[in-house]
Amino acid sequence: MPTDGGSDRIVALQEEVQQLKEAVASHAVVDQAIGMVVALGRISPDQGWAVLKEVSQHTNIKLRNVAELILVWGRTGVMPEEIRAALEEALDRAGPTQIPGSPPQL
Repeated sequence: MPTDGGSDRIVALQEEVQQLKEAVASHAVVDQAIGMVVALGRISPDQGWAVLKEVSQHTNIKLRNVAELILVWGRTGVMPEEIRAALEEALDRAGPTQIPGSPPQL
């Protein structure tokens, strides 16, 4: 029976499926961290995404890893000082947003 690279194609597809699974898991972690940042900073989801990117860039830590550290902090209350400082600074720059329907802040 001639070989047409079928087994090579199967291996390539299995690798692609694994990469897609990892991407979905990574996306979920980042989305959850954005949700925590949004609640913490009272900011929009777009601002939450920008805050995560800023923290990642300022700490030179991959965004997914920053997101994981934020989720760990949510469970344990423990966050590396470098991440905490960068997160506070980024949230300060994003500024608290007005909650719809609430009176203006003075």
